[in-house]
Amino acid sequence: MSPPQRTPWLPVHILVFLALTHPLVASHAVPGNGTCQDTCGILPVKYPFGTGFGCGHPAFSRYMRCNSGTYEFSTGTGIYVISSIDYPSNSLIVTDPLMSNCFSMQNSGSFSLDRASPFTLDPSNIFVLLGCSGTSPVFDQNQDFCDSGSGLHICRGLYSCKGVTGIGLAPNAPISTCCVYDPMIVLGSGLVLDLPKLQCSSYTSVYGYGGDEGDPMKWQFGISLQYNDSYYSEECKNCEDSGGWCGFAGVEESFACICHSGVNTTNNCFGRGYAWSGTSRSKIQTRISIGGFLLSWMALFL
Repeated sequence: MSPPQRTPWLPVHILVFLALTHPLVASHAVPGNGTCQDTCGILPVKYPFGTGFGCGHPAFSRYMRCNSGTYEFSTGTGIYVISSIDYPSNSLIVTDPLMSNCFSMQNSGSFSLDRASPFTLDPSNIFVLLGCSGTSPVFDQNQDFCDSGSGLHICRGLYSCKGVTGIGLAPNAPISTCCVYDPMIVLGSGLVLDLPKLQCSSYTSVYGYGGDEGDPMKWQFGISLQYNDSYYSEECKNCEDSGGWCGFAGVEESFACICHSGVNTTNNCFGRGYAWSGTSRSKIQTRISIGGFLLSWMALFL
């Protein structure tokens, strides 16, 4: 008579271990401690913006990031520098390194703004096309693309700058190659500024005169954007009140409160809410220690 066979304990070992650690396996990937920051360089970063993936609101995450202390804004046509953010007015200024100004003019790239993005062009922007050919579509007599009234003094001001030599023109050159235009008309439904298609060498955007409309050296150059600030919620307020950063996690980009301690929860950093991240090492070690003890105890009887 053969001796009775013992029930294999290894499969039971594995099943119990998986059961004990299931919350860890099912956890969502969220930013680790230190990923989210309050500043990028000298700029304060507040919700709905974030400094990296998983920080801030997901609607803004694809457009903004902190790169070695420089806060960047990305579109389909390039990466631009965010020079300032005005949170009370829900606006920010982005600068194109190839965009012309009174000090330096050069051939520019194109600019686009995704219509589906949470950003819109600020009405204060004055867009100017520079060094355009005589056959440029912006000079179509059947269209009203260029401002032939108050916009003329802007062209005269820019063409008086010494930097105009960078696009092959002499200072105070005729302004017939300059066009001050309404971007909502020229950019059209796609909000794309395509300089090669418009047959222009460069562009610039003036969002303020710096207190002196007659001196282009004092004008403020950059693209002013407004953003939708309707994303702020009570759960984000609770998270920030507890010292955490508002972020998101998982495939569904669900809300996550990212804490300085490395614990990331669904609620706040006061200890309420389910911990999503595997960065809470003490909890992990406790689960594994208890699991190991129980498994060892069960192995004696299996």
